[in-house]
Amino acid sequence: MTGIEDFVNRWFTPVSDWIVGVVFFAPSIGGLTVPLVVVWLILAGIIFTIAFGAPQVRHIPLALKIVRGKFTRGDEPGEVTHFQALTSAVSGTVGLGNIAGVGVAVALGGPGATFWMVVAGFISMCTKFVECTLGVKYREIHEDGSVTGGPFRYLRAAFARFGEGPLARGISKVLVGFFAAAILLFGMGGGNMFQANQTFAQVRNVTGGADGLFSSSFATLLFGLGLAALVGVVIIGGIKSIGAVTSRLVPAMAIFYVLSCLVVIALNIGQVPTAIGEIFGGAFSPEGVSGGVLGALVVGFQRAAFSNEAGIGSAPTAHSAVKTDRPVTEGFVAMLEPFVDTVVICTMTALTIIIANPASYVASREAVAAGEAPTDGVIITSDAFAEVASWFPYLLSIAVILFAYSTLVTWSYYSLKAWTTLFGRSRLSETIFKIGYLFFTVLGTLLTLQAVLDFADAMLFACAFVNILGLYLLMPVVKREVASFLDDLRTGRLKEVEQPQSLLHPGESSH
Repeated sequence: MTGIEDFVNRWFTPVSDWIVGVVFFAPSIGGLTVPLVVVWLILAGIIFTIAFGAPQVRHIPLALKIVRGKFTRGDEPGEVTHFQALTSAVSGTVGLGNIAGVGVAVALGGPGATFWMVVAGFISMCTKFVECTLGVKYREIHEDGSVTGGPFRYLRAAFARFGEGPLARGISKVLVGFFAAAILLFGMGGGNMFQANQTFAQVRNVTGGADGLFSSSFATLLFGLGLAALVGVVIIGGIKSIGAVTSRLVPAMAIFYVLSCLVVIALNIGQVPTAIGEIFGGAFSPEGVSGGVLGALVVGFQRAAFSNEAGIGSAPTAHSAVKTDRPVTEGFVAMLEPFVDTVVICTMTALTIIIANPASYVASREAVAAGEAPTDGVIITSDAFAEVASWFPYLLSIAVILFAYSTLVTWSYYSLKAWTTLFGRSRLSETIFKIGYLFFTVLGTLLTLQAVLDFADAMLFACAFVNILGLYLLMPVVKREVASFLDDLRTGRLKEVEQPQSLLHPGESSH
C-alpha cells in the first residue's frame, strides 16, 4: 500500500499544490500572509452582524427556547428535531481542529490568538444564522418525507437573480455544480479519509505504536473494516439515524472533553489569572514572534474559520432537515453551533495548553521565529494533558476518536446530498454512494495521501466564495423571515408550547 500512496502523492502533488495556492492565496501585509478566503469569511460575519443587529447577542435566550422545543408542535414538516439538527451539524465541525488546530494557533500567534479566535467565533455565529435560515427556506421535501436542502437549493434561488437568459442560467448551473463537487471531494477526503486515518493513528499510538497491536497490514485492514461497519450502521438510516446518534454522542463527547480540560485547569488553578492575562495581553501586544496584535488576530481568525466552517455552506445541509415551518427558527438555533465549537471547546483547549504546558508552545513559537516548522498541534495539546499524569493523554485519544467518528458520520450526509445534486436521487444512486463512502473510510486507515487531503481542504474553502455570494444576494429574504417571526412573537400570534417537546423525539411530551 505504501507504493500506491507514494505514487498518488508524487503525481497528484503538483495539481494539489496549484489548487491550494489559488484557494488559499495569501498576499503579504506587513510581513504577514493573510489568506483572502479568511478575510472573505470574517468580513461576511461582520457585515451580517451589523445588518441583522447582532442576533448572536440579542436572541440567544430565544435560540435556547427553540432548541428546547418551546415552539415545536410535532406535526411540522422535516425529519429531525431542532436539537438533533444542531447536534448533527456540531458533530461535523467539532473535530480535530478543536484539538490540533488550537495548538497550532497558540504556537503561531501566542496566547493572544485565543482572544481573536473567540471574537471570530462570535462574529461567525451570525453567518451561521443567515445560511441555515436559507437552508430551511429553500429546502425540498420529497414524497417519502426526506429532505434535500442547504446550499444545493438556496444557491439556485440566489443565482436566479442574475436573470433568466441562457448565460445567466449557465453561470448559475456551473456555480452550483462546482459547489456540490467541492463538497463531495472534501467529504470523501477531509471529512472521511482524514478522520479515519487520524482515528487509526491514535488507536495505534496507544496500543504500542508501529510494533504494537496494529503493526501488520492485515490488522490495519481489520480496523478499517470495523470502523466502516460502525459508520455504515448509522449512515444507512439517513439523517434520522444520524440525528439519533449525534444527539447522544455530541453532548457526551463535548462534556467529556471539556471536563478533561477542566481537570487540567483545576490542578493548575494558580496559573489561571496569569493565563488570562497572557491571552488579553497577547491579543493587543505590539510585539511578538508572529507580528504582535496583527499576527495574533490573523492566526486566531484563521483557526476559527477552519474550526467552525461558518460561511462554507456545509452545516445548512444538516440544519435543513429540521421539523419546522418557520425557517428562521433554525437560523436562531444554528447560532449556538459556533458558540459550542469555537467559543467553548476551542477556549478550553487553549487554556489547557497555556496553563499546563507553556514550555511546549513557547518552544514551537521560537522554532517559527527561527524559520522552522511549528510542533504538531495535537502533540502540543497532548503534552499539556501529560502534565497531569502520564496516562492522561489516553483521555485525549478517546476524545479524538469520538470527534473523528462523529465527523465521519455527519459528512456522509453532506456528501450524499452533494452526490445526488450531481448524479440524481434514486435508491441505486444513494446505495452506490454509501458503498463508495465506506470504501474510502477503509482506504483512509491504510493510506495517508497527503496531497489528496490538501486538495480536499482547498475544495472545502473554495465553497466559501460561492456560498457567501449567494448569502449576500438572499439577505433581503432572511430579513423578511426575521421580521415576520419576531412580529408574530410580539403580537402573540405565535405562542410558546406550554410543555416543551422532547429534544429527541418530536411529538412526545418532555415528561
